[in-house]
Amino acid sequence: MLSPLVDDDLARVETLLEGVPDPEIPVVSIRELGILRAVQRQSDGTLEVVITPTYSGCPAMGQIEDDIRAALLQADLVAKVTTRLAPAWTTDWMTPSAREKLKAYGIAPPGQPSSIGNLIQFASKSAADYSSLTKANAKFDGENVPCPQCGSTETTETSHFASTACKALYRCLACLEPFDYFKPH
Repeated sequence: MLSPLVDDDLARVETLLEGVPDPEIPVVSIRELGILRAVQRQSDGTLEVVITPTYSGCPAMGQIEDDIRAALLQADLVAKVTTRLAPAWTTDWMTPSAREKLKAYGIAPPGQPSSIGNLIQFASKSAADYSSLTKANAKFDGENVPCPQCGSTETTETSHFASTACKALYRCLACLEPFDYFKPH
């Protein structure tokens, strides 16, 4: 969650960064996805922007840093951009508006914020259990992934990785359209 703002520069930075889109999914901002973690002033007076990648190997992080610096430079502001891996990013950090924008863009958003118990239960499945889970109608937390095109829950995972590693490729069995699903983390 973003830290409380204590001066005008921090407020300006946060406002500017609201408009920085995710380079891989341009309909949502880095703020809406939960990548933007804090805007703060360090003890030496330097502005700092803290970001967390959607996963540790995310290739978009360099572009996100560049986009942050460019947005700030246009407003004559300079900030140190810090990437923090802990705590690890989770889809629970996505805003409700990000989930709606993903759906409107044709990407099935992850379900509502999940409980840690369900995540642990899912993560502890054996490879055989996981394989059977993805071969039939794929389910997470007991529900099928709804198609963002027609809303049908008759869908199946066709590839665990889609256009980016944080998404899986699904196909709707009702309208036959393929779609990305933003995997819950």
